[in-house]
Amino acid sequence: MTNSESNVCDIVACIKKPRAAFTKADIKKFIKAQGIRHVNFMYPGGDGRLKTLNFVLNDEAYLDEILSCGERVDGSSLFSYIEASSSDLYVVPRFSSAFVDPFAKLPTLCLLCSFFNKDGEPLESSPEYTLRKACAAFKKATGLEFQAMGELEYYVIAPESASFPAVDQRGYHESAPFAKFNEFRQKCMHYISLAGGLIKYGHSEVGNFTQDGKLYEQNEIEFLPCAAEDAANQLTVAKWMIRNLGAEYGYDITFAPKITVGKAGSGLHVHMRLMKNGKNQMLKGGKISDSAKRAIAGMMKLAPSITAFGNMNPTSYFRLVPHQEAPTNVCWGDRNRSVLVRVPLGWTAKTDLCKQANPKETAAAYNTAEKQTVEMRSPDASANVYLLMAGLAVACRYGFSLKDGVKVADATYVNVNIHKKENEKLLSTLATLPDSCAASADCLEEQRAVYEECGVFSPAMIDGILAQLRAFNDRTLRRDIQKKPAEVAKLVKEYFYCG
Repeated sequence: MTNSESNVCDIVACIKKPRAAFTKADIKKFIKAQGIRHVNFMYPGGDGRLKTLNFVLNDEAYLDEILSCGERVDGSSLFSYIEASSSDLYVVPRFSSAFVDPFAKLPTLCLLCSFFNKDGEPLESSPEYTLRKACAAFKKATGLEFQAMGELEYYVIAPESASFPAVDQRGYHESAPFAKFNEFRQKCMHYISLAGGLIKYGHSEVGNFTQDGKLYEQNEIEFLPCAAEDAANQLTVAKWMIRNLGAEYGYDITFAPKITVGKAGSGLHVHMRLMKNGKNQMLKGGKISDSAKRAIAGMMKLAPSITAFGNMNPTSYFRLVPHQEAPTNVCWGDRNRSVLVRVPLGWTAKTDLCKQANPKETAAAYNTAEKQTVEMRSPDASANVYLLMAGLAVACRYGFSLKDGVKVADATYVNVNIHKKENEKLLSTLATLPDSCAASADCLEEQRAVYEECGVFSPAMIDGILAQLRAFNDRTLRRDIQKKPAEVAKLVKEYFYCG
């Protein structure tokens, strides 16, 4: 039995409440009942990765103190845009986020935290608070709730196996024994779900290859739609879980957007839906609704600058090239994987599929309209997930502000593979995504006013992201080295553990 298997605990089952209803008293009672003596405060830094502050529980009074008051941290070491002269911040735990650390040798409870400034106000430039502001502004402007979920792709790397070799770049939904890490993925999914992750499914992905005696197998875990703030929390914790379980198994894990030339890169596709009174507003009469089209129009307009939040290191732009199932042009379409925004198959046929597959089943009416989403395909795991979700919420809100939003969407719709030779003329009419961090920064600077509206993105944060992107100095990098495998490999190694 691994250490993590002995520490698995379903906190919801123990407290007997949904997460949203957890109170400080519940957390204290759980800690006492489970004999927990250690607490971790966790929060994403500017690089999108979870940071950890460890506590040992001296006594009940100290536990009450840290749960009530939080603790002080150095913000300038977490975020590049915070000055050292005014860097002290508070981190305060959110009780709904609590989960037992399955990897800690000593029983430990983890809690995600929010940032506050010296005056006790939410930190304007905190990624988590930026997303909260973006969702609130979206709801105020549209009357709708912005929901999202992610498709988290990653590679598992381990010594090469001689038996049952998988076919190179043909790993999609492969089963054991040709897929080697299905059980590992299932265990990841189990731990993520115990930490509050709402998982839709998991599977092996297209990418698999061997290199230098190692097997590289691409996997994906996809989540269910929920409030965008919760979606960002779940993805951030999920990456932490997968990496830790990989370390326990002796596997290497990378979420990097590109790890070698000619092989599938890993994306972080984000699905979105708009909700009102618990009902999905993405369809009307079985077709994509005008509300959905307006949201898509906003993404079409702001697509170039969304890359500033969703594609945050130079290797991102080695993935965004034609013929690699990654988008390069600003357009959208139904069930079309060559576009930037895809409307996935949405159960709109109005037939009882269950009865057709099972003739003896009693006919039933299931409201499949709730399942419809739209998918942004450009982001990858170099993103700070909170800022990416916030940027998408801003873009969708912007689409509602356009007088001709539906027309903008209609004008950017395509129903063909834009990368086929016969569609070259159409391709030439479509705007393109940036080809570098530097170009992405230029796009963000040009469109920054939209993100700063309603106080969603603070000017200091935008300035910090611009500086971060431009510091890569990669304006011509893709063109300079894309045909130099050794140079690409060196670049990949530098950003192998991004996000």
